[in-house]
Amino acid sequence: MDDNSIKNWEASLKGKLHGAHSTVIGERQGKKILGIISQHEEVKSIIPSVITVKGKSSPGGNLTAKVLRPDERGNLRMLLSHGTSSQEIRIVTTVATHDEGERVMEELNALLFDI
Repeated sequence: MDDNSIKNWEASLKGKLHGAHSTVIGERQGKKILGIISQHEEVKSIIPSVITVKGKSSPGGNLTAKVLRPDERGNLRMLLSHGTSSQEIRIVTTVATHDEGERVMEELNALLFDI
Protein backbone atom coordinates (compact mmCIF):
# COMPACT_ATOMS: atom_id res chain seq x y z
CA MET A 1 0.00 0.00 0.00
CA ASP A 2 1.50 3.33 -0.99
CA ASP A 3 1.63 6.50 1.12
CA ASN A 4 -1.11 8.18 -0.92
CA SER A 5 -3.67 5.41 -0.36
CA ILE A 6 -2.83 5.37 3.38
CA LYS A 7 -3.51 9.11 3.58
CA ASN A 8 -6.79 8.62 1.68
CA TRP A 9 -8.23 6.03 4.06
CA GLU A 10 -6.94 7.87 7.14
CA ALA A 11 -8.61 11.10 5.98
CA SER A 12 -11.81 9.28 5.06
CA LEU A 13 -11.95 7.53 8.44
CA LYS A 14 -11.28 10.73 10.38
CA GLY A 15 -14.37 12.34 8.84
CA LYS A 16 -16.65 9.34 9.44
CA LEU A 17 -15.54 7.92 12.82
CA HIS A 18 -18.04 8.94 15.51
CA GLY A 19 -19.22 7.80 18.92
CA ALA A 20 -18.21 8.02 22.56
CA HIS A 21 -14.75 6.58 21.91
CA SER A 22 -12.55 5.84 18.92
CA THR A 23 -10.75 2.77 20.32
CA VAL A 24 -10.65 -0.06 17.80
CA ILE A 25 -9.22 -3.53 18.45
CA GLY A 26 -6.41 -4.72 16.23
CA GLU A 27 -4.49 -1.44 16.51
CA ARG A 28 -3.32 -0.17 13.12
CA GLN A 29 -4.79 -3.11 11.18
CA GLY A 30 -8.21 -2.49 12.77
CA LYS A 31 -8.07 1.19 11.84
CA LYS A 32 -7.01 0.22 8.31
CA ILE A 33 -10.09 -2.01 7.95
CA LEU A 34 -12.38 0.81 9.14
CA GLY A 35 -10.58 3.23 6.82
CA ILE A 36 -11.20 1.02 3.82
CA ILE A 37 -14.87 0.60 4.78
CA SER A 38 -15.19 4.37 5.22
CA GLN A 39 -14.24 4.96 1.58
CA HIS A 40 -17.41 3.24 0.35
CA GLU A 41 -19.66 5.93 -1.11
CA GLU A 42 -22.73 4.77 0.82
CA VAL A 43 -21.10 4.65 4.27
CA LYS A 44 -22.14 7.74 6.21
CA SER A 45 -20.50 7.09 9.59
CA ILE A 46 -18.74 4.41 11.62
CA ILE A 47 -19.39 4.02 15.35
CA PRO A 48 -17.18 1.69 17.44
CA SER A 49 -18.98 -0.07 20.27
CA VAL A 50 -17.91 -1.85 23.44
CA ILE A 51 -14.90 -4.20 23.34
CA THR A 52 -15.60 -7.63 24.83
CA VAL A 53 -12.87 -9.97 26.09
CA LYS A 54 -13.63 -13.65 26.66
CA GLY A 55 -11.31 -16.00 28.45
CA LYS A 56 -7.80 -15.57 29.77
CA SER A 57 -5.72 -16.30 26.73
CA SER A 58 -2.77 -14.26 25.60
CA PRO A 59 -3.79 -11.38 23.37
CA GLY A 60 -3.01 -11.46 19.69
CA GLY A 61 -3.88 -13.77 16.86
CA ASN A 62 -5.47 -12.95 13.55
CA LEU A 63 -7.73 -9.97 13.11
CA THR A 64 -10.95 -10.89 11.34
CA ALA A 65 -13.76 -8.63 10.21
CA LYS A 66 -17.19 -9.45 8.86
CA VAL A 67 -20.08 -7.17 7.99
CA LEU A 68 -23.31 -8.64 9.35
CA ARG A 69 -26.99 -8.28 8.58
CA PRO A 70 -28.61 -4.92 7.86
CA ASP A 71 -31.49 -3.53 9.90
CA GLU A 72 -34.77 -2.39 8.33
CA ARG A 73 -33.23 0.99 7.38
CA GLY A 74 -30.14 -0.51 5.70
CA ASN A 75 -27.65 0.25 8.48
CA LEU A 76 -25.09 -2.48 9.19
CA ARG A 77 -23.10 -4.12 11.96
CA MET A 78 -19.53 -5.29 11.61
CA LEU A 79 -17.81 -7.69 13.97
CA LEU A 80 -14.06 -7.32 14.54
CA SER A 81 -12.33 -10.20 16.33
CA HIS A 82 -8.71 -10.28 17.49
CA GLY A 83 -7.65 -13.20 19.68
CA THR A 84 -10.02 -13.29 22.64
CA SER A 85 -11.32 -9.76 22.00
CA SER A 86 -14.27 -8.79 19.86
CA GLN A 87 -15.89 -5.48 19.03
CA GLU A 88 -19.11 -4.57 17.29
CA ILE A 89 -18.89 -1.65 14.87
CA ARG A 90 -22.06 0.10 13.73
CA ILE A 91 -22.04 1.30 10.12
CA VAL A 92 -24.58 3.99 9.26
CA THR A 93 -25.35 4.05 5.54
CA THR A 94 -27.14 6.39 3.16
CA VAL A 95 -29.44 3.63 1.87
CA ALA A 96 -33.01 3.42 3.11
CA THR A 97 -34.13 -0.21 2.89
CA HIS A 98 -33.13 -3.66 4.09
CA ASP A 99 -32.57 -4.85 0.49
CA GLU A 100 -30.22 -1.97 -0.29
CA GLY A 101 -28.44 -2.69 3.00
CA GLU A 102 -27.95 -6.31 1.87
CA ARG A 103 -26.27 -5.03 -1.30
CA VAL A 104 -23.96 -2.71 0.64
CA MET A 105 -23.16 -5.55 3.07
CA GLU A 106 -22.08 -7.78 0.17
CA GLU A 107 -19.95 -5.00 -1.33
CA LEU A 108 -18.22 -4.30 2.01
CA ASN A 109 -17.56 -7.99 2.67
CA ALA A 110 -16.02 -8.22 -0.83
CA LEU A 111 -13.73 -5.29 0.08
CA LEU A 112 -12.72 -7.05 3.30
CA PHE A 113 -12.03 -10.28 1.44
CA ASP A 114 -9.51 -8.45 -0.80
CA ILE A 115 -7.46 -7.14 2.15
